[in-house]
Amino acid sequence: MEKNRILVVEDEESLLKLESILFTSKGYQVTGVRGGKEALASIAEQAPDLIVLDLMLPDMDGFEVCRHIKENEATRAIPVVMLTAKKSSRDLEHGKQVGADAYITKPFKSIKVLEVIEELLGNQQEKEGR
Repeated sequence: MEKNRILVVEDEESLLKLESILFTSKGYQVTGVRGGKEALASIAEQAPDLIVLDLMLPDMDGFEVCRHIKENEATRAIPVVMLTAKKSSRDLEHGKQVGADAYITKPFKSIKVLEVIEELLGNQQEKEGR
C-alpha cells in the first residue's frame, strides 16, 4: 500500500523536525518546507495527499497559501490542516474563509493532530473511491 504524502509547512526548524518525526513514525511520507512560496512550488511539483500549514511564515502567510491551494482546481481537494499559535476567533474564521479543512492551535497534542489527519485522509480516500 502506498504511503500517504504529507507536506509540512513550518518556518520553525524544531517544530518542522518534530512534526516530520511524528508523521513519519505513523507511516506517512513527509516533505517539509519553511515558507509559503516554497510550499506552493512543492505542491505544483508533486501534490501531497494532505498539507499541515503554519500561518506565520516569512514570505507569505498561511492564509494566503491556503487561498492559493483552494482557488486552484488542480489542488482544491487537498485537505489543509492549519497548525498555528494564532488562537483568536477572528483567525479561526479567516481560516474557514480561505478553505482550511481543520484548524488546530499550538501547543498541540500529537494525538489530536494525528486523529484529524487520519479523518481527513480517510474522507479523501472515500471521495476518490479508494
